[in-house]
Amino acid sequence: MDNRTLIERDLRALWHPCTQMKEHEVFPPIPIRRGRGVWLEDFEGRRYLDAISSWWVNLFGHAHPRINAAVAAQLDELEHLILAGFTHEPVVTLSERLAALVPGGLGHCFYASDGSSAVEIALKMSFHYWQNRGEQRSRYINLANSYHGETLGALSVGDVALYKETYAPLLLQPVTVSSPDCYQREPGEPCAEYARRAFENLEKALAYHARETCAVILEPLVQCAGGMRMHDAEYLRLARAACTRHSVHLIADEIAVGFGRTGTMFACEQAGITPDFLLLGKGLTGGYLPLSVCLTTDEVYAAFYHGYPSHRAFLHSHSYTGNPLACAAALATLDIFRDDDVLARNRSLSAHMAAATAHFADHPHVADVRQHGMILAIELAKERATREPFPAQERRGARVYRHALTRGVLLRPLGDVIYFMPPYVIEPGEINLLAEVAWEGIEFATRN
Repeated sequence: MDNRTLIERDLRALWHPCTQMKEHEVFPPIPIRRGRGVWLEDFEGRRYLDAISSWWVNLFGHAHPRINAAVAAQLDELEHLILAGFTHEPVVTLSERLAALVPGGLGHCFYASDGSSAVEIALKMSFHYWQNRGEQRSRYINLANSYHGETLGALSVGDVALYKETYAPLLLQPVTVSSPDCYQREPGEPCAEYARRAFENLEKALAYHARETCAVILEPLVQCAGGMRMHDAEYLRLARAACTRHSVHLIADEIAVGFGRTGTMFACEQAGITPDFLLLGKGLTGGYLPLSVCLTTDEVYAAFYHGYPSHRAFLHSHSYTGNPLACAAALATLDIFRDDDVLARNRSLSAHMAAATAHFADHPHVADVRQHGMILAIELAKERATREPFPAQERRGARVYRHALTRGVLLRPLGDVIYFMPPYVIEPGEINLLAEVAWEGIEFATRN
């Protein structure tokens, strides 16, 4: 096999996600033969540093020997099992360990295969909970600039027009309140103070809509697909208190930010809160196999714990729910967190990322450099002082992406936001390479 042959076969047979396929006539897909650690390699030996953990999933890089061994061992025992009326040891052990790790009170796990499906579970489960309580609620409250996936329910409670506007006639209509996005604050205003101001809109929405609202859904600390926009933990504290006060569920979508990305195992920990639903995915299996989970409380679980009539049961299923191979990968991932003091090493790596990119703040076309743990974002603008964005037809992120590929680095910007979200096994020297290539790319992209 060679690069050219695989590209030709790909373009005859595949339809890639989030891709205008005609662009591949000019910029063909990059064939990858193997991955090791933070590096991907094509059929001709060219390597690419995976700065985005292959869509934010490969926490410990590619082909990690401990996860490899766990999946291989499970393959000899049980590859799959229906989880309705049957059970198996890996899924039980994983559920016990997750319940012990997450904020207290979330003791029940419902599994799916991907993040959007976990969001669908939480939306349906919250709605059904209120029905079982005899309350007719069907509304959700979301945040501006939020993203929760691309199935119809998940798309409904997101707010990124790029993904949503085409399908608007098919979607639920949430109440959308302003985001606590710290980028929007007044000059010199502390992020916590801006979070308190933004919260006033959520409080007003709850005061008006609480009796018809099932849940508030949000992404704790970082709105990832919305441009890696970040907010203060104060907003989470206020949102939790308000949802409790108004008897509305709080859904915390940590599919992208869970498992150490923001500096703590789970982002909610930084606010000291427990949501009614906690959604995890992506890095749950170390990026090996599709698996997501919706964790919820005893109170929610009890609302479905009845005999007949059967409509009280939560009638939702996925063919691969709790797949044993995926559970084995997830357990190995949790073992690495337990044994290797990953969070401490991440703190050191985060500090190195901050130091390596500190000078970006002085670039005339960099409007903001922001960071939460192992997520660092560099937002480009026409002018730094005014933060005026480049016009849509003149976006520069794609130029940075293409330049980085010529230097053996995979950066996949979100519009004009360049971000680092690397595997946790990255070395300081590799972070320096990311910073060097990103700077070169920005210089190249904004030269004229």
